Amino acid sequence: MSTMHCEIVTQERQLFSADDVQLVLAPGVNGQVGILPHHAPLMTALEDGMLLVRRADGTEETFAVYGGFMEVVANRVTVLTDAAERAEEIDEALAEEAHKRAQELMKQRYEGKEDYERIEMAMRRSLTRLKVARRKREGYRGARQQE
Repeated sequence: MSTMHCEIVTQERQLFSADDVQLVLAPGVNGQVGILPHHAPLMTALEDGMLLVRRADGTEETFAVYGGFMEVVANRVTVLTDAAERAEEIDEALAEEAHKRAQELMKQRYEGKEDYERIEMAMRRSLTRLKVARRKREGYRGARQQE
């Protein structure tokens, strides 16, 4: 069975590193990007979303990633992102509260573009966190139905 190395790195830490990866699904700026062993070299920007890693034993790990880049070279996948978290690290209740706060703030009028952009970013992040947390709790089909 063919595998590849995958590494997910943020500014603060190495979040994931393994040599037994069969599949990486990442939120590319032009849509979902699937990487299998021996993929052609690739460099792509990522947007906020769920990143899934399937290992050779069939286990899957999910991560919330917030932008960044993914490079595929010589059977290695490297994800560099400003921020990311494992699904297990996400408190779904806190993510739901953050989403509700962001929704309320979006309803208000703002003079400055910067305030609106900051709130919009908070909304995207809270939605990403909820999607990843629900995927972990409900499995892949449950998460797909929530989209």
